[in-house]
Amino acid sequence: PYIKKFRKQKDSMERLQKYIASCGIASRRKAEELITEGKVQVNGRKVTELGVKINPQKDKVKVNGQLLAQEKPVYYLLNKPKGVITSVSDPQGRETVIDYIKNESKRIYPIGRLDLYTEGLLLLTNDGELAQNLTHPSKGV
Repeated sequence: PYIKKFRKQKDSMERLQKYIASCGIASRRKAEELITEGKVQVNGRKVTELGVKINPQKDKVKVNGQLLAQEKPVYYLLNKPKGVITSVSDPQGRETVIDYIKNESKRIYPIGRLDLYTEGLLLLTNDGELAQNLTHPSKGV
């Protein structure tokens, strides 16, 4: 199968609690608690107010003294062959679309699905926001 890899370019401001959540440290609500409790620093300064925006590419964020690193969004287009499961894993041990993503340490998952004996283009990513925007019925995509 043919695989094309894309990386999202992002150099914009983002809410601090969203950034903390995207690093896998806590949910957005828990991140808000961490901020208001004074457990978060941006560029060495304690932040206790919600609504602060940061530039994830430039600002250094620490939670409880631990420097955070945001997982870079990764996008794959896979021409899924027939007979491959559109899933992250299969309890029966059959080949999955994730088996085609070599040397990728990030959590990658398919957006949508194709039936076992269907072939076609499939998008795989670690970008939960994009997945939500593409698959949630309220978005009308």
